[in-house]
Amino acid sequence: MFQVSHVSKQYGKTLANNDITFSVDDGQIAVLLGPNGAGKSTIIKCIAGLLRFQGEITVCGMDNKSIDAKRILGYIPEMPAVYDLLTVGEHLEFIARAYELENWQQRADELLARFELTDKKDKLGKELSKGMQQKLSICCAILHNPKVVIFDEPMVGLDPHAIKELKKLFLELREEGASILISTHMLDSVEDYWDIAHIMVSGMFAATKLNNAQDTHEESLEELFFSITEGQAPSQAE
Repeated sequence: MFQVSHVSKQYGKTLANNDITFSVDDGQIAVLLGPNGAGKSTIIKCIAGLLRFQGEITVCGMDNKSIDAKRILGYIPEMPAVYDLLTVGEHLEFIARAYELENWQQRADELLARFELTDKKDKLGKELSKGMQQKLSICCAILHNPKVVIFDEPMVGLDPHAIKELKKLFLELREEGASILISTHMLDSVEDYWDIAHIMVSGMFAATKLNNAQDTHEESLEELFFSITEGQAPSQAE
């Protein structure tokens, strides 16, 4: 699991995250929803250890910027950052060496096959399309079987097959006990794949909702999202 406690992040005079506190348990899928500019990517980057911030973030009880925490965390950024002059296969080898993995080749080949990259194994990063780079980024992020996985707008640029496989991957990671956080502004991309949802507006959580499919009377996630983001009074639902 991981915990975010009273985290704030400011860029100059702009408060991108304002005193955010939440946690994601083992075997749980949490989603961050909100319009562009709500602060989703900022809190994601804070959790991944890429930004300085005020507050505390722990991954399985360890400071998120520690080496031990980074060893069990997987991060898929909104914009894939691949190495221009490494091939697809060399990207995975680089990750395997960085994490000191053993017997990783079979898993790497399975991931490449799953995301239809096997025939691109010898292509350079700069030769890949945006969608292929995104698929490679996903493969690299989960090669080491992380216990915490963070996705930032993961479906942007993906083809239908890759989207289908990614959604299956969400459920598999949850079944394996991983803590999963998915940041998106596309409600339909996660409608069947979440346990808890946080709606962000102006750097803060405007609402938190648990997924309770048996309760047909409560406000749906879509209704709650639009009631908040389209200017109606925020509400809290659990």
